[in-house]
Amino acid sequence: MRVPVSWLREFVDVPAEATAEDIQAALVRVGLEEEAVHRAELSGPIVVGQVLDFVDEPQSNGKTIRWCQVDVGPTTGSGHGSDVRGIVCGAHNFLVGDKVVVSLPGAVLPGPFPISARKTYGHTSDGMIASARELGLGDEHDGILRLTEIGLDPELGTDAVKLLGLDDYAFEVNVTPDRGYALSMRGIAREYSNSTGAAFRDPAHTPAVTEIAATAVTSTFPVVVADEAPIRGRVGCSVFVTRVVTGIDATRPTPAWMVTRLKLAGVRSISLAVDITNYVMFELGQPIHGYDLDKLSGGITVRRAAAGEKLTTLDDATRTLNPEDLLITDESGPIGLAGVMGGAATEISDATTSVLIEAANFDPVSIARTARRHKLPSEASKRFERGVDPLVADAAAARVAELLIELGGGTLVPTGSRLFAAAEPTPITLRDGFVAAIMGAEYTEDEVRSSLESIGCSVDRVDGVLVATPPSWRPDLSDEPTLAEEVARIVGYDRIPSVLPVAPPGRGLTRAQNLRRAAATVLAAGGATEIQAYPFVSEAAHRRFSADAPAVRLANPLDGEEPLLRRTLLPGLVAAARRNLSRGLTDLALFEVGTVFLPEPGKSYGSGPLPVGNARPSDEILAELNASIPPQSWHVAALFLGDRVQKQPGIRPVSSSLADAITAAQQLSLALAVPIRIEQGNHTAMHPGRTAEIFVGDTVVGLAGEMLPALAEELDLPRVVAVLELDLDALIEHGRRELSTTPIIGFPAATQDLSLVVAANVPAADVLDAVVEGAGELLEDARLIDDYRGTGVAEDAKSLTFALRFRGRDRTLTAAEASDAKLAGVAVAAERFGATLRE
Repeated sequence: MRVPVSWLREFVDVPAEATAEDIQAALVRVGLEEEAVHRAELSGPIVVGQVLDFVDEPQSNGKTIRWCQVDVGPTTGSGHGSDVRGIVCGAHNFLVGDKVVVSLPGAVLPGPFPISARKTYGHTSDGMIASARELGLGDEHDGILRLTEIGLDPELGTDAVKLLGLDDYAFEVNVTPDRGYALSMRGIAREYSNSTGAAFRDPAHTPAVTEIAATAVTSTFPVVVADEAPIRGRVGCSVFVTRVVTGIDATRPTPAWMVTRLKLAGVRSISLAVDITNYVMFELGQPIHGYDLDKLSGGITVRRAAAGEKLTTLDDATRTLNPEDLLITDESGPIGLAGVMGGAATEISDATTSVLIEAANFDPVSIARTARRHKLPSEASKRFERGVDPLVADAAAARVAELLIELGGGTLVPTGSRLFAAAEPTPITLRDGFVAAIMGAEYTEDEVRSSLESIGCSVDRVDGVLVATPPSWRPDLSDEPTLAEEVARIVGYDRIPSVLPVAPPGRGLTRAQNLRRAAATVLAAGGATEIQAYPFVSEAAHRRFSADAPAVRLANPLDGEEPLLRRTLLPGLVAAARRNLSRGLTDLALFEVGTVFLPEPGKSYGSGPLPVGNARPSDEILAELNASIPPQSWHVAALFLGDRVQKQPGIRPVSSSLADAITAAQQLSLALAVPIRIEQGNHTAMHPGRTAEIFVGDTVVGLAGEMLPALAEELDLPRVVAVLELDLDALIEHGRRELSTTPIIGFPAATQDLSLVVAANVPAADVLDAVVEGAGELLEDARLIDDYRGTGVAEDAKSLTFALRFRGRDRTLTAAEASDAKLAGVAVAAERFGATLRE
């Protein structure tokens, strides 16, 4: 919310010396977050001048300029005489005798656009006669700004910046969704008063507004609310007030002070009538719509849209409507999206002489859904979504009528209507001591009472407890905690002590939590970067990585392109890798620890009705909701691409590959104390020859592999992308409950190499397992160091070389003992796979 300071001062006593930063600081104390300060973009000598004479001079480029003589007031420093400047001007909409705005040399206009005396078209132009757009008063450029056209006749030499209100400035605060009343000057002024104690003057209760609002309506304008499909049982429109002003001159310019304030508030000037409705919306927080009364056919009906119905809105877009959309209609059909945007058919134009003023109150949920459905956010919908004071509609309609009469020359006629069905605020019981208990600080009854009364509540003591009735503009106040929050806010957050809670004894992380953290620590220590991806995936990503496995479809996805809950972490890692590659990061090692959603085939999830949001669901409803949630399992996944070791002086680069994924799996196995077995595997998204299945016992707990090169190319990834995914819950379940340690043996080790020739299709891991089994307890470590195929080995065979390390627990082994253990391993490998020693 942007707040022009001069406008704020009309409704609350702000000290003359207070800066925008001072005002923001006061508002921060009551919970409004400061954002920015917006100051004027022009400076320097900008004064009122009068055109004394001009000569039209055609130019060789086809343009005709005017060489003007302009009186800009008393001669500087003399206090008498005139200062006449020669100025070149390209506009032709002014006459001799017109008073205009002159930017003298040294001035700076928005842009920034510095002004200086310069030679042009054969003359030295000593300044510039400014248009409204050049002064920042609007986007239209219809020529020079003539002050008489906007009702001004100032003295020559008057400071035009102050005259036009261009010296005003605004500050910006962030308004949270539960405090929609603060999206208005009325609400901001009240909050400043709450913070500082300054006197507040409610703009909804000025004498002029009160008088017009009390004016009797003798001719009823027909309005009907026919909402036959309410959302959540709530009718879409609870208040509908109309007033009629006739005889207006819609071509009159909007006063400069109003244009300036609207611009500072973030809205451009359009026309007098539209600017007035916007002005009142910012002033009172009540969105207003004006209709050209002569374009209406009969009365107004508020109803839901029919399927396939269309409406052309003020932005000239033709929209196909949804049956949930709330409409404003007349006998011709839809003339506006209620609370969002009006229709083009009844738009106010320069020919408009009679205006029907509408001030209504619409259901926040209905307006929010319509605005999002049509991707049509507006200042009106932003306020209705957060809740608008239903009692301010009469005052807002009266205020618009007042300004149309004052600025547009109109006349109020006794035609209008008032439908009112808004619910009365519900009184809330506030128990003694509740605020202190929830906030952790002591508050006296006087502090509680005065705080609630300052925000508009009426407070009484009934049967020994305080009963507070919230004001109409605070629909967010619904229970004791919300009242307690208001007391803490108004009294001051500094009253609340900073005390850390004491952790209860005997508790800490569970075993599963500790092991999940250990898994993340291992991967991070290995150089990988942890990410947290969204759990939503597209149809295409699901098919790539989960094939035909069932997935849970969201009823209301954040992104319509990603409506499914993930069964695997790989799509998120791939998306992160693509994003980083697009930003020039070509060497990546990423991992994620997160949950996946594994629905049971044929079972429906989340199909039951959702509970209302303002009450705790019953145990039965909670049980039903929990039963409708698909099983969720913790997984850990990693992705590797680019170079694992980057090129350095004397060191060649080492590319990431399947080995990195398998190494990561082995590191996780050690960290979680669960032995794994790796076998050749396959997956629809993986390279058929470079994919491994990972087992714990006979259970598959994950896979490691390289993505299909064609798939990697389709996803704009390098040819080699290694990935790993493990079922972390399964690993934790199979892991040892207690870790055992191996004592350090002080006897020396005996090392030997072993080369065995086996058939090419025999997995090296199986041969290694046979050697380990046969070698017995003397074998301390064994690993594959070479897989040779070529000269000296049969075409259908391969030579596997293992590095073996033997060690005795109670003695130093002899070479013979180590050799005997090795040959025992050879014997088992020979028996199982026909392995022979390589000569």
